[in-house]
Amino acid sequence: MDNSEIFKHIDHTALKPILTWAEVETLCHEAIRYSAASVCVPPNYVRRIRETFGDQLTICTVIGFPLGYSTTETKLSETRQALAEGADEVDMVVNLTDVKDGLFFQVTQEIKKLKEATGDKILKVIIETCYLTEEEKIALCHAVTEARADYIKTSTGFGTAGAKIEDIELFKKHIGPEVKIKAAGGIRTREDLELFIRAGCSRIGTSSAIKLLTSDQG
Repeated sequence: MDNSEIFKHIDHTALKPILTWAEVETLCHEAIRYSAASVCVPPNYVRRIRETFGDQLTICTVIGFPLGYSTTETKLSETRQALAEGADEVDMVVNLTDVKDGLFFQVTQEIKKLKEATGDKILKVIIETCYLTEEEKIALCHAVTEARADYIKTSTGFGTAGAKIEDIELFKKHIGPEVKIKAAGGIRTREDLELFIRAGCSRIGTSSAIKLLTSDQG
């Protein structure tokens, strides 16, 4: 798999809490240079990226991040503002407290409302696999499918573990045919990138792709 093919799957990501504009600018220039799928950034940088770079790149941002237990109305407000300021894609975190309470109807309804808000923009649903049982993961596959979200995503990168191939295989068995998969967290080698793409991931969220894919080019 050549670099250009891998970059098409990369959400070039920077979400650390002390992220500076200089770092965001570098991220955006790299994404444009290497034709990454998107940049994934905190919501407060969306407007500035759009004003600075126009339509040169796809902007993804995060909602209810990283813990997921904001109220639905708060997540909707965040989503609407992000879209108004220029976001093309939204990665939301499910309410894990509802998941642990078995309130999957509520989880589904929240995802539905955010999908209604995003309309023809892309909605990715982060389920944070490291905290879940297999039964909860399966239930969330069904919730994401029923709510008509565009992607199911493994992780925030802030939990106790990141993406695992066995979770990708589980997703493939239980999501609907229109739902795509994004892996994130703990993907640290070129071999990891290729492995997850070959396993069926349409997107990979990582801050390391540029370094991994260009380190042998001098």
